[in-house]
This record gives sequence, structure tokens and C-alpha cells, in this order.
Amino acid sequence: MGALKSSVLHRPAHASAGAPVAKRRARPLRKRASLAVWIALLPMIVTVLFAYLGTMIWTARVSFSNSRTFPSSDFVGFAQYVRLFHNDRWLLSLQNIVVYGACFIVACLVIGLLLAIFIDQRVMAEGVLRTVFLYPYAMSFVATGLVWQWILNPELGAQAVLHRIGLTNVHLDWIVDQDRVIYTVVIATVWQASGLVMALLLAGLRGIDDELWKAARIDGIPRWRVYASIVVPMLGPSMSTAFVLLFVMVVKLYDAVVAMTQGGPGTASEVPAKFIMDYLFGRANIGLASAASIVLLTTVLAILAPFFYARSRAALRKDV
Repeated sequence: MGALKSSVLHRPAHASAGAPVAKRRARPLRKRASLAVWIALLPMIVTVLFAYLGTMIWTARVSFSNSRTFPSSDFVGFAQYVRLFHNDRWLLSLQNIVVYGACFIVACLVIGLLLAIFIDQRVMAEGVLRTVFLYPYAMSFVATGLVWQWILNPELGAQAVLHRIGLTNVHLDWIVDQDRVIYTVVIATVWQASGLVMALLLAGLRGIDDELWKAARIDGIPRWRVYASIVVPMLGPSMSTAFVLLFVMVVKLYDAVVAMTQGGPGTASEVPAKFIMDYLFGRANIGLASAASIVLLTTVLAILAPFFYARSRAALRKDV
């Protein structure tokens, strides 16, 4: 102990002064590294400020004007919004997107969960099955819409084939039925997106400890009960991620509708994104299209903001 004190007391002065010198030398290096990071992020910052926030502000400004083919600087207050919510086509598009969104999100989550559970059983050719289920998501919505338009065509598709083999009572003409056409869009897009949900939930299932299943078998708990009471709640983060991605797909719904139905028959499958594009380019009413865009953006923020807030609060409680 005395030798240790002696070595500390008799340590050379330059040795004790080396640490501050090293720190002073490290500071410029950290500053240069930080500067390099900000330079690398600069293009994205500029994109967010101008291409996203800037265009949102510009769209909001135009929505309070009487702009037609070209933007104008006049101010008409909420006249465009009043006109928008007196437009039957816009109200129908809102009704359709609510029906579509509810059916699409629920169906994708249920089918994706069932597919993930199936593949999680270590089935044969697991890699091939994952690829088969996920492959439709690699297709564009335009391609999906065209394929399902051919399949559901009453004169050329599945209905015609079934009628030729004698099943004349089967009718699959939903694509020309005004009351059911929106459900044909649900079928086509669920076929495309459920594989993505399967991949997300399968990753969550593979992260569950095998000891859970051993304990359940020892206690004699039925397998379905383990999934319903334990596994599905544990998949909360994966389910919430899937929900956000599916919700974004709902808001962006445009390509599949245009490819399958062109918004028809009539305006039966009209959706907000198609309404905005038609009034922006087809009818040259920038003011009304901008008002519809702001309403859609406000609705998305009103739904997702509480969702993300609750998720962040839950994460904080979990960390504590």
C-alpha cells in the first residue's frame, strides 16, 4: 500500500498533464466528425424543409384562395372548404375510404398473423413459402389492379370460367356492382399487402423465447390460448408498425382504383386521392384540390399523432 502511494506521489508531472492534452486534441476531431454528419444530413434537411414543409404551407395557402388553373393570391377564407363538403363526390370518397380502410387493415392484420403463425411452425420449404406470400408486395398497385380486373371481369374472368363448367349460379361480378365494387379493391390490395404483414409479424414471433412454449406445454395450456392471451399481446410493436404502414397505404390509395375501376362504375369507387388528382389536373380547380389535400393531411395527423404519442408513452413506462 505504501509503495502504491509513493508511486502516485512521485508520478512525473508530464504524465498527469497528458490526459488534458489528449482531451484538447480530441475536441477538434469530434467537432470535425459532427460537422461531417451535418453536411451529410444537409440534403435531407433541405428536402424536408422545402419539398415537404414548404409544399404543405403552399398548399394550405392555395386552399384559402379562389385558384383555378393557376394559383392566385386572392383570399376567400374557408369558401373552398365549404364548397368541398357540399360536393357529393367528395363525401362519397370519404365514405368509401372509411369502408375500404376498415376492411383492408383488419383483413391484412388477420391474414398476415395467420400466415406468420403457419410459417412459424417450421414447415417444409419455409423459404419458398415466405417468398410466395411476400412476392405480391413487390408488384406495383397498377399491376395488381390490372390482374384483378381481368380475374373479376364478368365476361372473361373467373365468373365466365365457372359458368362454362356448369356453375351458373355463381356470380363474381362485384367489379360492375356499385354497392360491392369497393370490396373488389379490398380483395386485390389485401392479396398484395398481407405478405408484408406476415413478414413483420413473423419477425416478432421468431423473437419470442422458446421457454414460453415449454412452460405452456408443462402447464397444459392450449396452444390457441397461448397465442390469444400471451403471444399476440407480445406482438404489439410489430402490430403497431404494420398498422401504420397499412394506414399509409389506405391514405395513398389511387393506383389500384384507377387500374381496376377508374373510380366506377360511375363514381362508386371514388377515393380522396383520385378526387384530388382529378380536380388538380382534369378539372383545373387547384383551390378545391388543395383544400381536399389539407383535409386529408389533417385527418391523418389527427389519427396518427395520438397513436404515436401513446406508443412513446408506453415505451417510456417500459424503460422506467
